[in-house]
Amino acid sequence: MNKSSFSKLCEMLVVVGGLKSTRHMIVDEQVGMFLHILAHHVKNCVISHNFGRSGETVSRVFHRVLNAIMKLGDHLFQKPDPIPDDSTDARWKWFKKCLGALDGTHIKIRVPIVDKPRYRTRKGDIATNVLAACTPNMQFVYVLPGWEGSAADGRVLRDAITRAHGLKVPQGCYYLVDAGYTNCSGFLAPFRGQRYHLNEWRQGYQPTTAEEFFNMRHAAARNVIERCFGLLRWSILRSPSFYPVRIHNRIIIVCCMLHNFIRQEMEYDPIEEEYEEQVEHSHGSNETEEIISSVDPTNEWSEWRANLATNMFNEWRAHRNR
Repeated sequence: MNKSSFSKLCEMLVVVGGLKSTRHMIVDEQVGMFLHILAHHVKNCVISHNFGRSGETVSRVFHRVLNAIMKLGDHLFQKPDPIPDDSTDARWKWFKKCLGALDGTHIKIRVPIVDKPRYRTRKGDIATNVLAACTPNMQFVYVLPGWEGSAADGRVLRDAITRAHGLKVPQGCYYLVDAGYTNCSGFLAPFRGQRYHLNEWRQGYQPTTAEEFFNMRHAAARNVIERCFGLLRWSILRSPSFYPVRIHNRIIIVCCMLHNFIRQEMEYDPIEEEYEEQVEHSHGSNETEEIISSVDPTNEWSEWRANLATNMFNEWRAHRNR
């Protein structure tokens, strides 16, 4: 985050978040202290030494800024726009009315011993299952942390769309999801049993069926949510923090909000460039709208996906034969 972005964030926290300077500490120092904790994941005693403040003050400031940033949700979380019919974007033009991509990720946390079995993932880590949706331009739309690491992705999604202030998907629109989710209205999954992952297409292999071509295009577009997760470089998310689960869940949301803020305010993000190089070398809606409230498969949606795949494949072959 550069200086101008930092100043803009402080201004937003004062005007919208209600953050105020105290008798002994201005807003800039409070925000700087908070960001330092997120970026370096250091204990209170280290921050106390670096900033010359007591441990009690550090803790109080951290929670004060955390609560202030949480109030910026309406300003920092992106409102998704469906892909228009006349889109020329090479990755997204195939998916008309798509809102973006959705997936889950595991973030390690500390929980009481009695809760560890519920939070233990298939890999043996103690983590929370975080659901997130983003737009094609890598802006988070919705984030739901807090579910146990053992929870299935589909179960977390069902919870997200049934909450009063949860994920809103208008009828006729949808998000791209991976094969771990049900292919149903509002959530477009790839065909199972077919090539899908991007590294399977990097050896010069060309799709031979409509299902394979659909999966190739689907993977290229849905990869945006994986890139968003990859750019969450805050150290506090890379290892279990010392905060209670409830606070850690809010930290996760705030980190996603700050990701949006940085991308909105900074034309050049060195973290993104570094991540892209590693990848290359390694290989809200309107309340009056009718929204989707279930994740049950239907024949109509399956037929629509099959027709979409066929149309995409035929258009691609016709273009190649010109």
